[in-house]
Amino acid sequence: MSQTVQSSGENPDENRRDFLTLATTAVGVVGTGMALWPFVDSMNPSKDVLALASVEVNLSNIPVGQAIKVMWRGKPVFIRHRTEREIKEAEDVALNQLVDPETDDARVQKKEWLIVVGVCTHLGCIPMGTATGEPRGDFDGWYCPCHGSHYDSSGRIRKGPAPKNLHVPTYTFLTDTSVKIG
Repeated sequence: MSQTVQSSGENPDENRRDFLTLATTAVGVVGTGMALWPFVDSMNPSKDVLALASVEVNLSNIPVGQAIKVMWRGKPVFIRHRTEREIKEAEDVALNQLVDPETDDARVQKKEWLIVVGVCTHLGCIPMGTATGEPRGDFDGWYCPCHGSHYDSSGRIRKGPAPKNLHVPTYTFLTDTSVKIG
């Protein structure tokens, strides 16, 4: 009777089984990743949403004493090129006269430019006072005709039912004549 002895000490079937297990696992992981990618990618914001995340505005076309309205994230933003008188009025207000006390310096980066979200903090109306000839209320700022809120030249609530000042969005001056909101 003859007996065969293996000299290598390893069974070729075990090597093959290990390779097949490793290859099957790798293919399964890659396949699962490829199947999940569209789902994960669908949670990213769409390009139109990303485009609304910030807006650049050219300030050189806004004369002193005038204001414009731009849209940012679906909301109006008021940008006013304030006069020296408007700046002085805003700075001279005593904080104890304000419903939502906040200094003018805390609301602006450059004194001549006021940038606020143009949504009344009472019920979400759009205050008037941006276009020439619109009523600007009792404090030379904005007036919400829906319920009678009056905002001053710093966007602070001075009279009426609104509980808070007009919101100041995040913004950065890119140059002396352009600003990026958002």
